[in-house]
Amino acid sequence: MNRLPPLRHPLAALFQGAARSLTTSLDTETIRFYHCTIRNFLNFLGAQYPQVQSLHQLRRDPHILAWFTGLRSRQPSLATMTYRIHLFHLRRMLEELAWAEDLPDLARLVLRRDTPRLEQYLPRPLTAAQDQLIQPELLRRDDRNSNAFLLLRHTGMRIGECADLSVDCLRFVGHGWAIHVPLGKSKTERLVPADSFVCQLVDRLRLLRSQDTLPADGFLLARPSGRYALIRKLRIYWRDLVATVGITRRIVPHQLRHSFGTEMVRAGVGLPAVMKLLGHLKPDMTMLYVEVSALDLQREFDLARSQPRHLLPVSRLPASIRSPQANLASLLDSLHLAQHVLEMFRRTLPQGPDHRLLDRLANRLTKITSEIRKLAQG
Repeated sequence: MNRLPPLRHPLAALFQGAARSLTTSLDTETIRFYHCTIRNFLNFLGAQYPQVQSLHQLRRDPHILAWFTGLRSRQPSLATMTYRIHLFHLRRMLEELAWAEDLPDLARLVLRRDTPRLEQYLPRPLTAAQDQLIQPELLRRDDRNSNAFLLLRHTGMRIGECADLSVDCLRFVGHGWAIHVPLGKSKTERLVPADSFVCQLVDRLRLLRSQDTLPADGFLLARPSGRYALIRKLRIYWRDLVATVGITRRIVPHQLRHSFGTEMVRAGVGLPAVMKLLGHLKPDMTMLYVEVSALDLQREFDLARSQPRHLLPVSRLPASIRSPQANLASLLDSLHLAQHVLEMFRRTLPQGPDHRLLDRLANRLTKITSEIRKLAQG
């Protein structure tokens, strides 16, 4: 699937058949990860326990438990979520093989209790210091990959979405430019507003694509060996860049997306808009992406205390109402006050006949006010 050498193990065909049976209606990315689990497990088995040639020989101890230990000891270490996915896929395939091959013991090799609990997921935006090291280096390099990562940083796209961008992804919508992001992880497509800097990045990537020797294929980023090879090269490039700027802590490209979401929230963009920008379907996912620091909380708290929304503003009646006169100005001010009081009262009522009655009265007051204003202007 990724132009890797064929998997040479006696159990390969059986596991691949189980994966096909389980992933018939699943997306390409999930299918790829199933095959990744197969390759990982069988390569380990072939290296550590070459005597295992059939399903009958598989044992929880030592074969499966040793594979768990190997996964946990990998360097760089696997994320807990990746570890969980590997265990889940192997358990599902062993359950499928237990049924297909009439070997019920296979279903008990990987147990549900083996799957670790998810650690509390925290947003992982780049720190200010990391951002200040990485962005200038990306600007200095000014090649295809560096411009692609700058695009991720300033639009919040996923790396896979960036790989799928079309050459004509930049669209003029309404009163400004936006990038059309194709169907992504959540099976949604969206438009992300683009400022002048983002437009320049897209133009630069278009120019670099036009200079590439590969024939045009409609994609903004050339992919000589396919989509997944492109994403792998981007990740390798990222690791080299992080090492070049002297950052020793492990940083992944997806953190650029977290940085964008956090930046939008701190700039005052509301949660529904941030959801749209990131392509999320649920607000709880968006909240996992944005970091709210102690400084942000203090700022919001101070703002709330200085402008408390739960207190009604002090009424400042115009002089024409405090001392009404027989003129159109006093009449207009009185009508505005009546509209205001009626609206406040209407909002306290539940939906029903009384609420609808006040709606009709409010409409009548609006028409009366409009006619009186015409008289005043005449």
